Amino acid sequence: MNQAGELSVGARREVLAAAFVAWMFAGLENGLFVLIHRQMMRELLGAAAAESLIVQWLAWNQAAFMLGAAAGGWLFGWLGDRAGRTRALGCSVLCYSLLTLAAWFVHDPWLMWCVRFLAMLGFGGTWPNAVSLVAEAWPGASRPFLAGLLGTAANVGMVLIGAIGWLQPVTDTDWRWTLLAASSPAVIGVWILWRVPESRRWLHEHSLTAASGGNPAVTETATAGTATEPRSGTFGELFRPPLLQRTLLGIALGSVPVIGTAANGNWIVPWSDQVAAKRAAEKPAAADASDPAAAGAVGQQLAKKPASKNPADVSRSKALTLMSRSGGGVLGSLVGGIAATLAGRRLSYFLISLASLLSSTVLFTQLTPGDPWFNTASFLLGMFGVTYFGWLPLFLPELFPTRVRAAGSGIAFNSGRIAAAAVTLTIALWIQNLAVDYARIGFFTGLIYAVGMVIIWFAPVEQPTSGAKPAKAL
Repeated sequence: MNQAGELSVGARREVLAAAFVAWMFAGLENGLFVLIHRQMMRELLGAAAAESLIVQWLAWNQAAFMLGAAAGGWLFGWLGDRAGRTRALGCSVLCYSLLTLAAWFVHDPWLMWCVRFLAMLGFGGTWPNAVSLVAEAWPGASRPFLAGLLGTAANVGMVLIGAIGWLQPVTDTDWRWTLLAASSPAVIGVWILWRVPESRRWLHEHSLTAASGGNPAVTETATAGTATEPRSGTFGELFRPPLLQRTLLGIALGSVPVIGTAANGNWIVPWSDQVAAKRAAEKPAAADASDPAAAGAVGQQLAKKPASKNPADVSRSKALTLMSRSGGGVLGSLVGGIAATLAGRRLSYFLISLASLLSSTVLFTQLTPGDPWFNTASFLLGMFGVTYFGWLPLFLPELFPTRVRAAGSGIAFNSGRIAAAAVTLTIALWIQNLAVDYARIGFFTGLIYAVGMVIIWFAPVEQPTSGAKPAKAL
């Protein structure tokens, strides 16, 4: 077997297509609950549920998403290193698809939370195995562009669910159909298990492990002929020197964009939904007052843009915001890997963090949903805040050798979701005692990008070897 792990051009394209669509539909799953949350909770909790309670449940369901994704990254990352990348990837897709289908039958908010958590095990498992497959199937010269291309996939999925919500508005009485639509990727999971070729590099490592009786102490000469590594890694190896430092660094670098997306950017859509619903419910009297200044901020805003009482228009408002933000993410993630190559890993990550911090601060402190520039600002935050996800598919696999690449990438990328879950649960407790203030929430959670501007300077100057070629400078 070719130790370098070479596949035919057709097989490599098939691997890339499988990784792209698997992560694309995972992105659709991510955007689904953001799009339907208000309508879903008004049915599960009752139409008279207070706004603060609905927002608290948004935080709870976001925590279910992040905790499930974190656990899934660990679980399916481990499975990818043990049973194979394609098996783990196919099972991940089936997990999030079939459990989303199961949610169609749920009518209790806590049971919905549990189903959401279990479905997101598959979401978390998709990323490390998709990235590992692509990293091991394509030559190094192609990987910067491919990392960005793969990074766009989730945002394409979010744009897709936003477009679906625009074409078929989500209302209080008609939202469950979205769960059926989001379960359709199950056929993709079956296709991956049946048709997509396994990583040759993983097969090579696996065959050597079997030949050595599974003894991780046995070593082999790496492909480049200049390094050695165990034939089989163990999960615990990631938390022992010499890989411990790289694991912790990967977790820190992966946490910044994960917290930024889940605990910062994801509040834009419900904020837009809240404002649109409030405008639809209020009488236009404030807008018609003889003294607009005396009518207050709400009256001035209504005077700028009269409210529509059509439920479809209210639903389309948040769908447009979701598409704006995710559309920016498509562009940002596409250039993430290229930016990391051209500007260097450290400088590019720093500049991404700075741009994300500035765009988040402007959006949440200077604008309001309905302002002419709101969706443009959402696009920019999506573009900068998601550029990380074109950067990470290039950088994280470089941190770990082949034997623990899927597990290491999965842990590094998904462990930040635990911290993000803690942030959103803190927000839920905050909202319980205070009025719902999306602008304040967005401003404070956006400060996570300033943390990223500091952490990146602890990244190694040299890329590690991964049993392939000597590393280049960052």
